[in-house]
Amino acid sequence: MRQIVLDTETTGLEATKGHRIIEIAAIEVVNRKITDNYFHVYINPQREVDEGALAVHGLSDEFLADKPKFQEIYQSFIDFIKEGELVIHNAPFDVGFLNMELEKTGSGQLVDHCSGVLDTLAMARQLHPGKRNSLDALCERYAVDRSARTLHGALIDTELLAQVYLAMTRGQDSLLDTVSANESGISSPLFKSSQGRLAVKRASESEVARHDEYLTRLSKENVEVVWRAHKE
Repeated sequence: MRQIVLDTETTGLEATKGHRIIEIAAIEVVNRKITDNYFHVYINPQREVDEGALAVHGLSDEFLADKPKFQEIYQSFIDFIKEGELVIHNAPFDVGFLNMELEKTGSGQLVDHCSGVLDTLAMARQLHPGKRNSLDALCERYAVDRSARTLHGALIDTELLAQVYLAMTRGQDSLLDTVSANESGISSPLFKSSQGRLAVKRASESEVARHDEYLTRLSKENVEVVWRAHKE
């Protein structure tokens, strides 16, 4: 089985507001073994990098100015991921940006070029409910050395995620192949674009009420309740 552990860095958080990809890294895993085959490129986004994003990954406008544009590298990227299953942490974020970039080139969407997308964040939340499941937290939980990660970077993050993913799935011969995909083409934890929708279990009225009480308590403690802002 061929899998591709993938990560991106971007100029900002929202593709719908014109932000672009500035780095793509992908590492090949074959039959649960990390190979020497990888894809890595920096990209000129043709726009400025937000200050907040710069603080996270350190990729400046000056550094990116002489890098190739996405339309110059997309075919080599497609060739690398072709028919592989993508392994991504918080997959909707990266997939959203990659879909946007691929659509600009007339190349369809990401799922048109791979066999599926596995979201390791969704997987981690199922394995460790109620706990922190960031990449840093998972590295600590699975004893993966992250001392070289001083800033976020697509290449170092894919290297760490590959080790975390193999640790999370140690002893498994298959990765929930029977799990169906939802309408976005990404499963939780495994998405396959050719399958149907996941069943949705709605919260009961009492569960919703208890959740609302919990958010209210957080607000009184001066904790920013982002969930409510998105809900509204």
